[in-house]
Amino acid sequence: MRIEKCTIEDIQVLARMNKCLIEDERSSNPMNLSQLEERMQGFLLGDYDAYFVKDEDEIVGYALVDRTSDPLYLRQFYIEREQRRKHYGESAFRALLEYLGTDRIDIDVLPWNEAGVAFWRSLGFTEKYVAMRYTKE
Repeated sequence: MRIEKCTIEDIQVLARMNKCLIEDERSSNPMNLSQLEERMQGFLLGDYDAYFVKDEDEIVGYALVDRTSDPLYLRQFYIEREQRRKHYGESAFRALLEYLGTDRIDIDVLPWNEAGVAFWRSLGFTEKYVAMRYTKE
């Protein structure tokens, strides 16, 4: 398992995986691929760094980290669907922490994403707060 920092040339691959992540976590984000590419470019030109997770030379996932946050903030973390159930998620997360030189990191998980909540809890994450939103219908 290897972590490799992405460049601006990787935006299309990152946006495609981000689209899959949005679908998998059942997010309400309505962005199309073009919009996600534009947003990813903004992230990389701003406060975020993206990292590919690789097994040998094959990209198996990615992470997007706000490098200015203290502790660091892991905004997006994704393992390709066909690569799941191989323990890449846990290995990738541990490798990312080592690469970043940290032992503290924050995440947000959508509460209806039961698989995501279970995954992060299995790695030792605990709830820090509960964010809520009211929308008058």
